[in-house]
Amino acid sequence: MIRTLLRVTGPAYAGPMRRTIALMTAAAVAEGLLLILLVPILRALLGGDPAGVWQWLARFAAAVAGYAVLRYAADLAGMRVGTTMLRGMYHRLGDHLARLPLGWYGTARVGEVSALAGRGLLAALGVCAHLLGPFITACVTPLTVVAVMTVVDWRFGLAALVAVPVVVAVQVGAARASVAADAATAARGDEAAARVVEYLQAQPVLRAGEQDLFIPLDDALRELEKASRRQVRAVVPVAAGTAVTVQIVFTGLLALGAWLAVDGSIGVPELLALLILASRAADPLLSLADVSGKLRAARTELDRLDRVLTTPPLPEPSRPVRPRDDGVQFDRVTFGDVLHGLSLTVPPGQRLAVTGPSGAGKSTMLRLIARFHDTGGGTVRVGGADVRDIGTEHLMSRIAIVFQDVRLFDGTIADNVRLARPAASDDEVRAAGAAAGLDFVDRLPGGWDTRVGEGGTMLSGGERQRVSIARALLKDTPIVLLDEITSALDPDTESAVHDALERLLTGRTVIMVAHRMRTVRRADRVVFLDGGRIVEDGTHDELLELGGRYASYWNLSMSGKAAGKTSGK
Repeated sequence: MIRTLLRVTGPAYAGPMRRTIALMTAAAVAEGLLLILLVPILRALLGGDPAGVWQWLARFAAAVAGYAVLRYAADLAGMRVGTTMLRGMYHRLGDHLARLPLGWYGTARVGEVSALAGRGLLAALGVCAHLLGPFITACVTPLTVVAVMTVVDWRFGLAALVAVPVVVAVQVGAARASVAADAATAARGDEAAARVVEYLQAQPVLRAGEQDLFIPLDDALRELEKASRRQVRAVVPVAAGTAVTVQIVFTGLLALGAWLAVDGSIGVPELLALLILASRAADPLLSLADVSGKLRAARTELDRLDRVLTTPPLPEPSRPVRPRDDGVQFDRVTFGDVLHGLSLTVPPGQRLAVTGPSGAGKSTMLRLIARFHDTGGGTVRVGGADVRDIGTEHLMSRIAIVFQDVRLFDGTIADNVRLARPAASDDEVRAAGAAAGLDFVDRLPGGWDTRVGEGGTMLSGGERQRVSIARALLKDTPIVLLDEITSALDPDTESAVHDALERLLTGRTVIMVAHRMRTVRRADRVVFLDGGRIVEDGTHDELLELGGRYASYWNLSMSGKAAGKTSGK
């Protein structure tokens, strides 16, 4: 487990971890060794010179004080290493998650990452602070006590030593039986966490349908309850088996001590000391089941954390190249079952509109340009350079993306705009806001310092979209990618967003995924995508004259608008 912990946290913590383990081991050995002073203390009390006990008690007190200092140092080291690891681990996990391909983030990952970043990290990294010391004590102190017993009476010590493998075998065998149950409970917990997030996000739909029960969440909680019961049934034998075995061993040692005393092979002071030593060895062993259970739970979290951290991120080029211009090219690109040999060139400064039916691969094109995924085959180039050969930081510095589903963070409007360029001044943020049409900010009680709520819930859809456009304007990149940003907006809001978009798109290379024909008409060129392939390519007028798929889309859109106007009269 320590190897897994060090692999997860990184080699920088190996030295402090080894020193902490050494301190904890020394404290556990000292706890066992100081008990050897019980023999002269009991001999003095039960012998002919009771007054002589005071010198031995003084020595015992000094030994206890030394042990206390050692234990304090070991516990303090564990807390410091644990908290330092936890802080570093949050940074390492966050950095790694930011480098993983977006395809890794499926629906099930929401619950897994949420649970891992919360209780998972606390449990895994709490090993050093809370569990490692008790576990080392439970293992090392009894062995030290057995060594002390051997010094007092070799027969008693040998009997105790023979019992050690029995206790270990029971503990290990019972623990293995609960591993599968622990893993199943953790998996059901992740599923339940994902369903809770989904339940919260689905509140508008659920309330509109007047549903009091969200069936997926109810099912997930029911499965979690079943898994938890199976875990309890697996864990109880671990605790009970260890406790019963320890008690049987202690009873056997008590019987052996009685036999030796009756036989006259051992004195009363030695017998009492051995029985006290046996009881002191039993106490940490009895706690071993509880500590081991917590360690298994931490091990489960460590393994999950290890799996996430060993998920390979998109590789960075060893020798990054710089694009020569702002053009974009797809050269026989394939991606799963979405794109099939797609070839396309967008010269610098051109506005390209990509339209077509749902599932045609339009949004996938944008994500491949930004290298959210790597292609399955072929090459995506920016400025003549393969995006895989461009450093991620430099690539993203040249691209601004505005999605249909805008994600704002629970901060102020100014904070959300400044996210594109954290070093931007207040004047630059406000200038970008003015260009994006954020005139509504002046009507808000807090102005630019108004908090938008989680996900931007305090703003309307059009307002959130304009904030995202202001963010893109502030970033001021030569390439802009737009993903159906007006498809869910009402006409008035769409008009305001289009005015802001015009300021954003001027003089830049633009690839826009769109269904709204007003958006498409602003493009210099249009491609119609279907089944992961380009079926039509030309200007708006050329494709209308062609009378193909694009023309059918256009006519359908126009007839829909005409019907809407008629019904509104």
